[in-house]
Amino acid sequence: MSTDVGAADGAAGRELLHFVTQETRFAIVANILQHPEGLPSMYELEELNPSVSDATVYKHVQKLIDAGIVEAVALPDDERRQGYPWKFYGLTDGGRAFLERHNLLQAEATLERIYGTISDKSEKMVKYENAPRPGRN
Repeated sequence: MSTDVGAADGAAGRELLHFVTQETRFAIVANILQHPEGLPSMYELEELNPSVSDATVYKHVQKLIDAGIVEAVALPDDERRQGYPWKFYGLTDGGRAFLERHNLLQAEATLERIYGTISDKSEKMVKYENAPRPGRN
C-alpha cells in the first residue's frame, strides 16, 4: 500500500479503494465515522460488528492501520483510568483525505445519526463510549 494514502492515485488508488471497501474493513471505517468522538475503542468496534469474531475485527483494524487509513491513538499514561479503555482508533488525515476524494464520506452525518438511535447498548458499551479520549492534533 502507498504510504501517502491521501494522494494514492491510479492503480495504487484503485487497489487501496478495493482494499478499504472490503465488507468488514468498510464496516469498521463506517463505525469510526459514526462514533460520537470518531475514536472508538476495540471493544466498541467488536460490539458494533457482531457478525464477525473479535479476532477478525482486530485483524482488519490492524490491516487498516498498516495501510495508513486508521491510526491507534492512546491516552497518556497519567490520564488512563482503571476499567476504561485507553487505546482508540480513528482515521488518519491521509485516510480521511482518501475517503473524501472517493466520495466515501458523504454519509458521515447520516451514520452519526444512526449511531445515536442504537438503544440496546450494553452497560459496558455505554461506559466505554463515555470513557475519556485523547485529544488529537
